[in-house]
Amino acid sequence: MPGGPLAGPPAVPGDGTGPPPVCPRHPDREAYVRCQRCARPTCHDCQRTAPVGVHCVDCVAQAARTSREGRTLFGGRVRGGRPVVTLTLIGLCVVSYVLQLAVPAWTPQWWFVPAWGALEPWRFLTAAFLHSPGQVFHILFNMIALWMIGPYLESTLGRARFATLYLVSALGGSVGAVLLAPVTGTWGTAMVGASGAVFGMFGAVLVVLRRTGRDAGPIIGILVLNGVLGFVLPGIAWQAHLGGLVTGALLGAAYAYAPREHRAVVGWAAPVALLVVLLGTTWAMYASYGLA
Repeated sequence: MPGGPLAGPPAVPGDGTGPPPVCPRHPDREAYVRCQRCARPTCHDCQRTAPVGVHCVDCVAQAARTSREGRTLFGGRVRGGRPVVTLTLIGLCVVSYVLQLAVPAWTPQWWFVPAWGALEPWRFLTAAFLHSPGQVFHILFNMIALWMIGPYLESTLGRARFATLYLVSALGGSVGAVLLAPVTGTWGTAMVGASGAVFGMFGAVLVVLRRTGRDAGPIIGILVLNGVLGFVLPGIAWQAHLGGLVTGALLGAAYAYAPREHRAVVGWAAPVALLVVLLGTTWAMYASYGLA
């Protein structure tokens, strides 16, 4: 047999016979822990605890891209944590109310007067973030309703759909005032409040509860009570309440009853179509009085 030393096994990095393993993302760091998916070394900062072993950040990111996103019954993205949209809407209303109290000119700058709508259309929406400065119960009741119903709709419909529902319902409330309020009277009266948007949530949650087979009795009771108060108490624009309610119910029905394969299209097509109807009927109303 030929002489000479016998050949040993190949060197394994990190076993003392070769260079130590290093993290691919941080070549200056030695890494003796390997990812369970790709088997590459991974340093402490790049390690992510997995159900079995450790994964590197690259494998975690790849898994997130390829995994199927969780969706609610109505197509909204499943999210954990706080109801961000609901809290944001409440925050905007509260900040605006503080400005109303601190800056007297803030309220008339943004309130809605039906007769002004053709010339200052932004007021259709901005008035929904104002409330009567001298009536703290006005904002209190609306914010309580928003906090009670908002998180449920936000988690069920998804953040984008819920935000769209709220804003389009607010617009629908102002349109209701234009279409239903007496031209010779209420058309010249300033209107403020999130009631149109809140009633839009009532209409939507009524449809959603019916779609899921849950009891909608309490919501119906609240609607009946508020409907009666709108005709009994002075200073309440029942027209805005009705406009928001119908708008929210229609958009909620579109979201709730959209076929699974068409939910993405309905998600943007339904509010666009509803906006066209609202703006078209409003323009026609103003045109009939020579204001458009």
